Amino acid sequence: MDALAAHTTMSKQALDSSKVRDGLKDILLGPGQLYEGLRERHGFQP
Repeated sequence: MDALAAHTTMSKQALDSSKVRDGLKDILLGPGQLYEGLRERHGFQP
């Protein structure tokens, strides 16, 4: 198995995990508000 295939497999396994998805959501939407910061940085206006 080459490196790209291994990386693709591990990425898919991680993203298919509800625990990992919940953790990513907490990071993006939590106290650091990374999602909001990125939106402001790129001038997104709702």
